[in-house]
Amino acid sequence: MMTAKLRQEGWRVNRKRVYRLWRQEGLKVPKKTRKKRNLGHSGNSCVRLRAKHKDHVWCWDFIHDRTTAGKPLKWLGITDEYTRECLALEVDRGITADKVVDVLVNLFISRGVPKHIRSDNGPEFIAREIRKHAESTGLEMLYVEPGAPWENGFAESFFSRLRDELLNCEEFENLAEARWFARRRKEEHNEERPHSSLNYQTPSAFAAGCAAASAPAAPTLQPRHTRGSEPLTLTQPLLS
Repeated sequence: MMTAKLRQEGWRVNRKRVYRLWRQEGLKVPKKTRKKRNLGHSGNSCVRLRAKHKDHVWCWDFIHDRTTAGKPLKWLGITDEYTRECLALEVDRGITADKVVDVLVNLFISRGVPKHIRSDNGPEFIAREIRKHAESTGLEMLYVEPGAPWENGFAESFFSRLRDELLNCEEFENLAEARWFARRRKEEHNEERPHSSLNYQTPSAFAAGCAAASAPAAPTLQPRHTRGSEPLTLTQPLLS
């Protein structure tokens, strides 16, 4: 990935040399691990039901962190499994089912409704409000088996890199700072970071070359306003 990134910036470099320098500087070198076998996959897993085009299958999940003062931070990430784009990366003290719906509505308005969205069985994802909204827009929820995170592998992979490359490297003084980093990370992931499964294209470059998705057109929706808080919108600045 780093070799592809250097070449993207105009450097003429050899992959093996980059690897040697990477080890020499004591940077992290991924270890080769044997694939797990006989784990089993339900019909909703990313192995059994694969994304076939842009906006066919989205996935989402949560990850938790804390500020330097020990206050909680909850991150919500939504990605397109086919293009690997990060569609939303929201952070707050807590994210309820109502706020999740706010994020979805804004995505539906700007991008359209996907055919499926894959998740685990967390309380925010199985909430009545989520199911009701999904049904009203024609979105089919794919709930993976409890205790089987590998079935939501694309979300797990996204958050693994988020943890490794951001949360374990940065200390957040407050929520506003975390939101600034969330916005920057989303831009970097989509516009700058080469992805090996996309032949080292960035997700945005790959998505630009995709044919128009066959997902249903976006319904006529208006941004929701959650009582007692501002709505989560994709165009709302994270820092004033």
